[in-house]
Amino acid sequence: MSRFTIAAIQIDTQDDKRENLGKAGKLIDEAAKHGARMIALPENIDFIGKKEGALSNAESIPGPTTEFFSEKAREHKIWLHCGSIGERIPGEQKLYNTSLLMNPSGEIVGRYEKIHLYDVAIQNGPSTRESDTRKPGKDIAVCDTEFCKVGLSICYDMRFPELYRIMALRGALVMFVPANYTLFTGKDHWEPILRTRAIENQCYVVAPAQIGKKPAFQAYGRSMVINPWGTVIATAEDRECVVYATIDTDYVEAIRTQLPSLPNRRPEAYRW
Repeated sequence: MSRFTIAAIQIDTQDDKRENLGKAGKLIDEAAKHGARMIALPENIDFIGKKEGALSNAESIPGPTTEFFSEKAREHKIWLHCGSIGERIPGEQKLYNTSLLMNPSGEIVGRYEKIHLYDVAIQNGPSTRESDTRKPGKDIAVCDTEFCKVGLSICYDMRFPELYRIMALRGALVMFVPANYTLFTGKDHWEPILRTRAIENQCYVVAPAQIGKKPAFQAYGRSMVINPWGTVIATAEDRECVVYATIDTDYVEAIRTQLPSLPNRRPEAYRW
């Protein structure tokens, strides 16, 4: 199948995990009813709050949160990209920011621990140290689905093009970028960077995002889907909602054939 409907969910996660999962479940139900075969959630879908709350709300994988999402995938027979959740690491006081992909049977078929942690101090803007509570991952994730290969990433990763080029070279036609992006940077950087990742790798970019006031900053929202030409084909309003787009894998192949930038690379000339 070369064409299928994908949904990106935009939500305002806060510090009540039960309420967060309840809202996410309702939006998954809505997207499935609309005909989405693959549904994607934002970063930190389970909890956003104070540091001590993040630690106490973290879970092992599998755990209650992943079982909740597995049941949703089974119920609707969908591919479910679970954004990211806080994963407890045995014996440590830090978590992984972990993204999961589930198949229509509810099985976890892909996982990715966020590699690039958001440690920034922007003048007149937000200061954040994700590494205070999170541990970076080490492995790049490209997963097989019934439609195509997909690549997993999370939020701040989008600023590191090497990650996406490797995923493209490993066969990804769709790349997920679940995010909890700041309004301060998002108004200038969110769409341009996402479009650049789509253009340079000639793939679809699916970016479900958080919206609303968070403890450290205002989340930008603007969840979107971008096609391999770099055109935004779906974008969210400034509220909790679902946006839909058609993924056409034949279109990816057509773009890559007509403008063959990936095979025209000259890696033997690149020096680091």
